[in-house]
Amino acid sequence: MSITVRRLDDTESTDWNDHVSQATGTNPFHQWEGLETVADFSGWTLHPLVGYNGDQPIAVFPLYERSTGRQTLVRSPPGMLESFPLGPAFLNLGQTKQRKAERYRTQFVDAVEEWLDDHLQPSYVHVRASPAVSDVRPFHWNGYESTPSYTYVVDLTPDPDDLLASFSRDARTNVRDAEEEGAEVREGGVDEVRKIIRQVERRHHEQDEPYAMSVPFVADCFERLPEGQVRPYVVEQDGEQVTGMVTLEFGDTVYRWQGGVKYGGNVPATDLLDWHIMQAARERGAERYDLVGANMRRLCGYKAKFSPDPVVYYNLKRHDRLHKLATDAKSLADGVLGGVRELRQQVK
Repeated sequence: MSITVRRLDDTESTDWNDHVSQATGTNPFHQWEGLETVADFSGWTLHPLVGYNGDQPIAVFPLYERSTGRQTLVRSPPGMLESFPLGPAFLNLGQTKQRKAERYRTQFVDAVEEWLDDHLQPSYVHVRASPAVSDVRPFHWNGYESTPSYTYVVDLTPDPDDLLASFSRDARTNVRDAEEEGAEVREGGVDEVRKIIRQVERRHHEQDEPYAMSVPFVADCFERLPEGQVRPYVVEQDGEQVTGMVTLEFGDTVYRWQGGVKYGGNVPATDLLDWHIMQAARERGAERYDLVGANMRRLCGYKAKFSPDPVVYYNLKRHDRLHKLATDAKSLADGVLGGVRELRQQVK
C-alpha cells in the first residue's frame, strides 16, 4: 500500500495537533496555533500536509507558499523564523523495522513532491528540517540539495551540581558573581516579551543587521500558543531590568529563542539568565536545552561555555532552471556591488 497525502483545513486543527503530539522532532511551531501565527505575520499561505498509510497517519509536513510574479516559492518555515527548523515529522516509526521505515519515508516524500507539482508547481522549495530528520536521501532522490547546519543542545538530566560543574570556569564564575551582586531572575508576561524583543531589535539596528522578528509576532506567540510554551525571563538588578530571554518549550526540550541582549546593570547577567532557565526547565521535566543555532562563529564562543553537544540539521533546497539562473545572477550582482563598495573604501 502506497502513502497518500492530504491537505488538512481549519476544521481539522485538533486532528493535526494530535498527530504533532505523536510525532518525533516537532516543536511549538508545528502546532496549528504556531503555524497560523506564522502565516498571519509572514503573509505566506499555509499548506498543512498529512501522509497516510491507508487510514493511518504516518507524517506531517507544514509548507508555506507565496507567489512572486511568475514564480511560486515554497518554504518550511518562512524566512521570518530565522534559524528555527520546521519541515516534516514522522509518527510511530520508532519501533518500525528499518526497511519499512525507509519505505514509508521515501514514499511520503515522493507523495509530497507529487502534491506540490499537482497543486503549486513551485519554482523553488526550501525546507529547514529538524535534527530528527537525519536521513535526507528521499529528498536527494527528488532533486534536492542538502546543506548541514548546526545547533547546540545541553543535556539537562545530570544533577544540577554536575551540570554547573560542566560549564567553563568563566561561566561558573559569572553565575556566582551575578548572584552575589544581587541580580535576580524572574519569569514575566507579555509586557516582558515586548521589552525583550524591542531590545533585540534595537541591537540589530545598531549593528546594521536585519532582524526578522517583530514585537507583535512574538507577543502573539505568547498569547496564542498553549500556556507555558512561551516563557519570558528577565534579570533585574537594583530594580532595573538588565537583560532577558524569550524561551519556547515543547515536549522534553526548552529553546533559547530570542533575547540575551544586555542593556543595563554591571554584572554578567546573561550567564545567570541561561543557568536559571536551565534549572527552571529541568524542574518541569525538560531534558534538553536547545541553544537555537551554532552556525555563527562569533556566537559559538558564548554558547560553547555551557558544554553543549553540536547537533546537525539539514537545509534542503530544489529549484527549477529559471529560478537558479535568477539566483545566480543576483549572487553575481551582489558580489560585484560588494567589490565596488570595498574599492571605494580603499580609495577613501
